[in-house]
Amino acid sequence: MLDLRNKVVFITGGSVGIGAKVVEFLLEENVKHVTNLDIAEDKGIALQNELNKKYGANKVKFIKGDVTNEDDLFGAYRTTIKDYGYIDIVINNAGIMNDSKDKFKKEIEVNVTALVASTLKAVDVMRKDEGGKGGVVMNMSSIAALYQDPLVPIYFGTKSAVLQFSNCLGLPEYYNRTGVRVLTICFGATDTSLLSKEKLGNFDKEAEKKMLDSISIHRLQKVESAARGVVDAIKHGESGSTWLSIADKPVRDITSTIKKAYGILSELVFES
Repeated sequence: MLDLRNKVVFITGGSVGIGAKVVEFLLEENVKHVTNLDIAEDKGIALQNELNKKYGANKVKFIKGDVTNEDDLFGAYRTTIKDYGYIDIVINNAGIMNDSKDKFKKEIEVNVTALVASTLKAVDVMRKDEGGKGGVVMNMSSIAALYQDPLVPIYFGTKSAVLQFSNCLGLPEYYNRTGVRVLTICFGATDTSLLSKEKLGNFDKEAEKKMLDSISIHRLQKVESAARGVVDAIKHGESGSTWLSIADKPVRDITSTIKKAYGILSELVFES
């Protein structure tokens, strides 16, 4: 089990929702510091001030930035390393669920492109074979990667990409050299603003009308349950593992099921 005491953490999208609660739970585990990169400036500063007052000065540092802008993203990495010398844990939490014609490209950039860029940067910073200490990358996926539904197909595609990318990068071929564990967590429907009418969207008007009804079939779990799942998975997860946080149940390791599913698919590739 990983001891989180005195760890330096970098998180994206940590100002509200699951991310904000993850930051708080990490401070309860006595991490040394959390850097939060987010576009939500007012909420990010308010959270920083609140948590620094409660847990101690400089425990949290908010940096305003867009994860899709590599100057912002890599600049936040540089700032954290300048202040603390290293990073132990990176949590790629920033995400969008909006398949509308004017938002889907940003959705892909945030959910996939920026997450990949941040993950590769984290590995470069932490890898043991190039002088680092090793560490952990936690990437946020979703139950959208585990089943098929017409609700938001682009979003489902992005979260499937996160799962496959993270699982592959977490394999021993990388971990044995880098010492960087790459983990994935799949959230069930969670009571955050991501699922609000204001933030949802679809390229198909008929599908858009049905979105809230479609979401309502899922039991919404509390933000606290999802955030606790993130912290527990970081503490216990092996590299390449996948974790499920759903319906307020304790987070559970579903790696064997994921590997079984891909094993079945692989038979189609290698049967000849």
